[in-house]
Amino acid sequence: MMKQLVLAAALFGICSTAALADDRYATRPPVVLSPDLTAPWINQLGGGTVRPVVYQRPVVQLQQRGLFQRRVIRQAPQVAPQTVSAINPGIPAIRHPIEPQFLPQIVDYDTQEKPGTIVIDTNNRFLYLVMDGGKARRYGVGVGKPGFEWAGAHKITRKQEWPDWTPPSEMISREAAKGHYLPARMDGGAENPLGARAMYLGSTLYRIHGTNAPWSIGSAVSSGCIRLRNEDVVDLYDRVRVGTRVVVT
Repeated sequence: MMKQLVLAAALFGICSTAALADDRYATRPPVVLSPDLTAPWINQLGGGTVRPVVYQRPVVQLQQRGLFQRRVIRQAPQVAPQTVSAINPGIPAIRHPIEPQFLPQIVDYDTQEKPGTIVIDTNNRFLYLVMDGGKARRYGVGVGKPGFEWAGAHKITRKQEWPDWTPPSEMISREAAKGHYLPARMDGGAENPLGARAMYLGSTLYRIHGTNAPWSIGSAVSSGCIRLRNEDVVDLYDRVRVGTRVVVT
């Protein structure tokens, strides 16, 4: 009789334990997977019907604020620096690709001027270096803005590489009235608005020169000077000499 009682008690204990186990696993919390996909135990999950979903947290930069609080700082997108106007510091210069017709090219050109003469067509924004055989080397230029147009015939009286720039007093006063303050003098260099080369025309204040704003070629933006891209003014500079006739129309 005692043996039967002990056996019954053992069977009751086993059944109770199994029920408790079922209860415990029925209410167990969900498994949270590590975002580390290289963890060995995650590799063992392969082949199952349920695939773990792993979320990647966004990367943020934390900045200490006070003693205990933290504030999330969103980083602004990186913006490429813009070149600013030499005459209007702080104002971004408007850029656009140079139009193909303003790139240097050999063209047919009918003129009475002798080979070696420079002819500048301000209306169409072209500079022609007259060649033999009814041809000319044509460059795109920037010309004087409205109110600063001019025409005439002069000669190149001086040439200078990487010229200094001394703004005329009239220009300094004119720009100061607009709130733009020009330097009394600027050394030659990449930031100089006269660019890589300058060819001075007689006793006038006008020049044929380069520019650090190549997107202005084909426009009427100067105070009367004729501007070319730096690479184009270097090419022209090497092809002409002091005494070359320049005709501006």
